[in-house]
Amino acid sequence: MQSPFRFRILLPLVFACSPLWAQQEAATTPVPADAEIMAEPIPADVTASAVAAVKALGDQVVLGRYETAIEKMNPMWKERAAKRIGGMEKLEAQLKGVAKQMVQQGISMISFQPKGQPSAYEVWPGKKVVTENGRQVERLVHTKYMVLVPTVTRFRILRQGDPKPLVIESTGFQVAIRDKEAEDWTFIDGASLGPNDLRSLFITLPQDIKLPPVNKREVR
Repeated sequence: MQSPFRFRILLPLVFACSPLWAQQEAATTPVPADAEIMAEPIPADVTASAVAAVKALGDQVVLGRYETAIEKMNPMWKERAAKRIGGMEKLEAQLKGVAKQMVQQGISMISFQPKGQPSAYEVWPGKKVVTENGRQVERLVHTKYMVLVPTVTRFRILRQGDPKPLVIESTGFQVAIRDKEAEDWTFIDGASLGPNDLRSLFITLPQDIKLPPVNKREVR
């Protein structure tokens, strides 16, 4: 049987990932100066909503509904991944195949929960008409919210010839993204994600952005 440390948590499925997820293209769009974009306060309920959405996603996958993770993957990130391996059909087949492989190899998720302090950002510049001094003017604003939600996931591995299962605890995070005018969140898993990977998609993120820690350990 393959070593359990080859597996990574992905939305929050345990997938046998290649470097695909970390090899995103560099951003080519010019970055607007901070002064050009109207900053708006991020309501507390936005962060709470993102945390609740991550928990709901984990609840579904713990129940074995792995297709939910694929459906809820951020579409922009999913398109990039599909482009690298030859199309969306190939990508979805690969993801569904790994879920099947988990079952065949005795790997199951036993718990998932958001844990830790989330951090929220405004991303994705776009134009908006606002009223200033009694006049309507067009301004550059952020159109999406992005929330980094730390998580702790445990999964069990049944090894052939060993009656005692191996339990692995994975500390990671989910990147929750939604349009400001929408309610539904989509996700990017942080298992093999670096700051430059996020900035390649969300070009206005701070250069010094710090991502939540990612690690694994065996639980005795």
